[in-house]
Amino acid sequence: MVHIPILRAGRTYRSLKTVSVPHIKTGEPLVEVSQANRGLIAKDLLDLPYHKQTLSQHNILELIAICKDAAKLFTSADLPLDDGTQSPQEYIKQVSGTTGLPETLCRQNMGKIQGVLENIEQVLDGLTRELDLQILDNGWGLQNERVLSYVCETDALGAVLPSNSPGVHSLWIPAVPLKVPLVLKPGREEPWTPYRIAQAFMVAGIQPETFSFYPTNYSGANEILFRCGRSMLFGGGSTVAPWVNDPRVEIHGPGRSKIIIHDNQNGNCEAHLDLIVESVSKNGGRSCINASGVWVSEQGSDIAEAIAERLRQIEPKPLDHPEAGIAAWANPKAAQGISALIDRHLKQDGATELTTGDRVVELDGCTFLRPTVIWCEDSEHPLANTEFPFPFVSVVEVPSSQIEESIGATLVATVITEDDRLIDTLLTTPLIDRLNIGAIPTNQISWDSPHEGNLFEHLYRQRAFQRK
Repeated sequence: MVHIPILRAGRTYRSLKTVSVPHIKTGEPLVEVSQANRGLIAKDLLDLPYHKQTLSQHNILELIAICKDAAKLFTSADLPLDDGTQSPQEYIKQVSGTTGLPETLCRQNMGKIQGVLENIEQVLDGLTRELDLQILDNGWGLQNERVLSYVCETDALGAVLPSNSPGVHSLWIPAVPLKVPLVLKPGREEPWTPYRIAQAFMVAGIQPETFSFYPTNYSGANEILFRCGRSMLFGGGSTVAPWVNDPRVEIHGPGRSKIIIHDNQNGNCEAHLDLIVESVSKNGGRSCINASGVWVSEQGSDIAEAIAERLRQIEPKPLDHPEAGIAAWANPKAAQGISALIDRHLKQDGATELTTGDRVVELDGCTFLRPTVIWCEDSEHPLANTEFPFPFVSVVEVPSSQIEESIGATLVATVITEDDRLIDTLLTTPLIDRLNIGAIPTNQISWDSPHEGNLFEHLYRQRAFQRK
């Protein structure tokens, strides 16, 4: 059986305590993962200042070149995995085997990570607003006749990571060229991707001390969040709630992303169906940037029916099928529990399900949730503004004057309207993290635009600086 070790400042360490992660289809153990306890993590992280000094020996242009080399290695090389190696095809099958993500989507996510590494200059330009990066090498410099100075506020970036989609790991990659070591806690079902990215970087020439990799439990994750000066935390509402008001922790929680179609645009719903279906179902509906709501000002029932008709065409398929687009559930009980929760909420007035057939589907030894469309006449209904990690969407009708106050916190909002007043209103609301004006899928990300928060501003702050 494959074993994934701990990385203690880049050095492999096999723990006496391990967790076996089964293959989603067979139930047989696929990988044994060493577990780090809280004491080991606390001891190791005392050395973070030294690891940062080691990484800082590179200038940023050197680190950018290493990122580009790592991109090729990540997608095409046999990389170290404990005492052996892992090929790109083995990686795809292993990620699919433990997460339930179809192999075709694993391959797409692999390409997304490659794209971030290859285009790291554009990513950094977006994060820093085209700052002359040599200013970070020197500590200060001139840009546009202004003296600028930035200081890094941490010796490492901690990352408590999810298992939903490999592509999410592209969010912490820019820390490396920004000269910040990483302390990674992988999701239980997806240790493969952060480990492989770390190996690609090390083979490309980055110092091993840059990467610490600690599969661990809840207390170990808290140790990382407590001891790292800056962290990312991914999880559901209850997971992130204790850390919401801690400025050291960048929260990546439920997205509740939405498409807003306003007034006279509703009559042209057919023109927007491709946009809606892609936003809802791309990447198996697993991402926080997938749309979980379509908010309209009229004709809501007709729009919901049209969306349901299109999503009925997306059927569960075996994970190795070239057209598979829905992920299986690593824990079938979780799928059944979510389905039961939806059914309980549907007993409350104000919402109607428009999909047909059994929501829970057993196929090829795996459990799937079929794409689900809910028509909500009541914007206060529990299903009107919720999110699940599969293609699930609620269609909600509210007057245009009530859209801002009704939508709640929204990671991505795509707004299709010709109403300048509504656009102005949404431009000023703090409820929307990323705003798309026009027919832009919620899942479409540009290299030069931060996804959720700004990693550079999380790691660095500008300081007043004068020199005589």
